[in-house]
Amino acid sequence: MSYIVDFKNVSTAGLESSPVAEVLAGLRANEARYFMNKYKHEFTVVPASESQETLDYVNRILKIERDLEFAAKPLETSRFQVENIRFAYVFYEDGLALNVMYTVDDPKKRAVGFKLSEGMEVPKELETKFKFARQKSKLAGTIRGSFFVIKGEY
Repeated sequence: MSYIVDFKNVSTAGLESSPVAEVLAGLRANEARYFMNKYKHEFTVVPASESQETLDYVNRILKIERDLEFAAKPLETSRFQVENIRFAYVFYEDGLALNVMYTVDDPKKRAVGFKLSEGMEVPKELETKFKFARQKSKLAGTIRGSFFVIKGEY
């Protein structure tokens, strides 16, 4: 069942099994606020158990581009298009939020982004390969983020 993320009344619905559920919910709400403010798009998530196609898409890009496979359990996904950009999100139980940004008409603007919830360790899959920058968020506290550019066609 899909769920529209409310960034005004932050809820841990769907994320309860995460040890950092409160900040992961804040991170998810932060993304929802961004899409509402920038694109007037309601950020909707679906339980990972109901979105295998999105998980397969994201996992394929991770595997082919950087030989990455995450041990953490995916809890929720989101997949949509605004303007000329396709987005796919996966929120993991350990507190990682991953997004794929794929412009339809500009191969130079395609990337995978990683955001780490406050209080979580850097996943072992990322610790030696990426440097993380910090940003403050009212909803999510301190977010650590990194990304890589997608070179292939998906």
